[in-house]
Amino acid sequence: MPDTLLSDIEQVQDLLKDREQAGGDLASALKHARRRLPRRIYRQGMRLAEAQHLLAHPKLRLTVEHDPLQRAAREVIKHLKSIDLADRRRGRLLDIVATIAFSLIVVAILLVVVLRWRGFV
Repeated sequence: MPDTLLSDIEQVQDLLKDREQAGGDLASALKHARRRLPRRIYRQGMRLAEAQHLLAHPKLRLTVEHDPLQRAAREVIKHLKSIDLADRRRGRLLDIVATIAFSLIVVAILLVVVLRWRGFV
């Protein structure tokens, strides 16, 4: 049972590295990806990071409850697998284009207002 939990934690680390570009140990990867993760997923991941240190120790491993951590690992893995990288890139590109378009519209409106105020239009 602890081996499957450790493998799930490693899978969470790999998915964070692939999907969120957050490397390092589990705690630092979760902190790096915190803004992009839902609060519940972040908390479940931090529970896994805390348990990872206990699972590495032979005597402290016996104090860990495996079922809640297994459920937490499955939930985090399910969320990370559902992230669509292409959609995220497309959304980021559309945000940039929308920001540029809005800025150009505001500049055009201000230009017309100033020209009208000065009597040229």
